[in-house]
Amino acid sequence: MSLPLALTMGEPAGIGGEITLKAWLQRHSAHLPPFVVIDDPGRLAGLARALGLPVTVKPLETLEEAASVFADALPVLPLAVPQAVIPGRPDAANAAAVITSIETGVALASEHRASALVTNPIQKEVLYAAGFHHPGHTEFLAALADGADVAMMLATTDLRVVPVTIHLSLREALAALTPERIITAGRIAAAGLQRDFGIAKPRLAVAALNPHAGEKGTLGREEIEIIAPAVAALRAQGLDAEGPAPADTLFHAEARRRYDAVLCMYHDQALIPLKTIDFARGVNVTLGLPFIRTSPDHGTALGIAGRGTADPSSLIAALQLAREMAARRAPTRATA
Repeated sequence: MSLPLALTMGEPAGIGGEITLKAWLQRHSAHLPPFVVIDDPGRLAGLARALGLPVTVKPLETLEEAASVFADALPVLPLAVPQAVIPGRPDAANAAAVITSIETGVALASEHRASALVTNPIQKEVLYAAGFHHPGHTEFLAALADGADVAMMLATTDLRVVPVTIHLSLREALAALTPERIITAGRIAAAGLQRDFGIAKPRLAVAALNPHAGEKGTLGREEIEIIAPAVAALRAQGLDAEGPAPADTLFHAEARRRYDAVLCMYHDQALIPLKTIDFARGVNVTLGLPFIRTSPDHGTALGIAGRGTADPSSLIAALQLAREMAARRAPTRATA
């Protein structure tokens, strides 16, 4: 892989800068590919000094310098953060820079100047002051990709989950659940597993919504009227899909051997088992984009920002997975 990964700034008052510095320090032991950070180099250098981290920050004039710089210094594409950053205290004055960092990373990945996009966590309510009108990263990236149909996958070594509804309240998620949404998520998930995870014939498990999969309608009819028809449609399209399966018996070790990913009906049905199994190394993947995007599966952790205690494991896993996905896509790009 000759192109670097593009890593966004994330919320500057959160732990994104700290885990970025720590990830670079583990570049050799974690076998990380070169990555370039779209951030304020002065901010990162000051953070490294404050935390006592031996990181040399190198501002780049061109992206192409990243590979040669990476062994000895953290390469940074300069992007000014206008307001001084106080750890744990986001400032709306810096929101535009956070959004620009994402937009720049998308452009680099879309133009094949970066092999993939890796995003640090954002503080969404702060971004709203700068005109951000999306529920989260996933929806914003889809809009930047001309409205691509996307699905959010959370992945660890032992489990992959795809929530059919994402950043909605539970009441709104139930109202939004339709066979069409399940079918779309299933098709995107299967295509992503083939293209980016190297699974020739993906096996999808589809979680039920209600206890005991609805008990034949006595505990809810969503399985009968919404989920089962979607599973039948996926199977009719040639996909290996099974369900609806009771969610309380779907995530133990033996059950996980029967599938490659689970379609879950709402956000927490997907994230609770994944974070229970591997809280530190979960990765958020956006499937369906024309470029690769991964992210740590955690938030900005404002409560511990600036203390030097943030764990970079999830970011390291996101960088590693982005490298693996990019390697699988590289032959396709080479023959395009």
